[in-house]
Amino acid sequence: MTHTARGRSTTDWALIILAFIAVVAALDLAQALLAPFVLAFVCAVVLSPLSNFWKRFGLPPAVGALLSLGTVLSLLAALVFVAEPVVERAYVQIPEIKYELREAIGQMRDMFRGISDVTKEVQDTISPDGNGDEGDSVDLPSLGDALFAAPSMIAQILLFAGALFFILLSRDDVYEGLTKVHPDSPSGACLRGADARVSRYFLTITLINTCFGIIVATALWALGLPGPMVWGLIAALMNFLLYIGPAMVAVSLVVAGTIAFDGAMSLAPAATFITLNMMEGQFITPTLVGRHMQVSPLLVFLSLCFWLWLWGPVGGFIAIPLLVWGLAVFDGWGPAKQRQPDPVKA
Repeated sequence: MTHTARGRSTTDWALIILAFIAVVAALDLAQALLAPFVLAFVCAVVLSPLSNFWKRFGLPPAVGALLSLGTVLSLLAALVFVAEPVVERAYVQIPEIKYELREAIGQMRDMFRGISDVTKEVQDTISPDGNGDEGDSVDLPSLGDALFAAPSMIAQILLFAGALFFILLSRDDVYEGLTKVHPDSPSGACLRGADARVSRYFLTITLINTCFGIIVATALWALGLPGPMVWGLIAALMNFLLYIGPAMVAVSLVVAGTIAFDGAMSLAPAATFITLNMMEGQFITPTLVGRHMQVSPLLVFLSLCFWLWLWGPVGGFIAIPLLVWGLAVFDGWGPAKQRQPDPVKA
């Protein structure tokens, strides 16, 4: 390789890195605007079979988009209705949880006196003022903080609803328009095939997580943990966040077990959940999802870390569907593959 070619290659890589940094910075700065639109796109992709059903049923596109939007908003409202008692109960129990954690740390300090510096750091993290009394105050969000954040949340919900409606309404037209931008652009069949793959993946994972939540609730009920149905719901929802979600549930069950039980029994809820999650992740999901829809665990982990770091919980929800959609488009890209039959028209 000549020095000129080597210098050009280095320049190209430098430009690519700078462009990537610029895109990430733009995504971060425009989170309030872009996150609802990207979430709406993911929901529209997941709802593509429902949109195709309305179309085959002969309904006008606007009516089909409204019905699909109503379905999403109804599911979100039902989820908020179910989760509200859980959030309220957790909010009330924060002082008790803090006290139980302090007691557990005190026991660990008695057992491991030789590592007092480490235990002191943990105690300072939980009780920054250094006072170990039971009556410590807990800094919780006030009603004013919630009211201050409410307008921003309402605006983002409205952005999401509007974007979802118009994406559902004009998705096919946008796909066809993208094919005309450049001769090498992915075809409409390729893009709709990617939508179908994401929909199948999301439906399969939803069924798996629903059954997983029921099994977790039954197991925790058998152990005698309070609120097993609530924990089953949390396990099902958090299982959509691969790796990170189950880890958070396991840590929460350690806290719940410490509050509900004594001795070694306090670890039984977390151990039961981890065992069930390992069985689901190693045997059930790979069997039902299928090899053609599996994604590299490294790509899944990197996608989750990136989007969670960038956009928080919204990023965690869209990370896997976006990855599956992007890989499906990449697999179907190319002149030979673009001549495959359209899954909507076939």
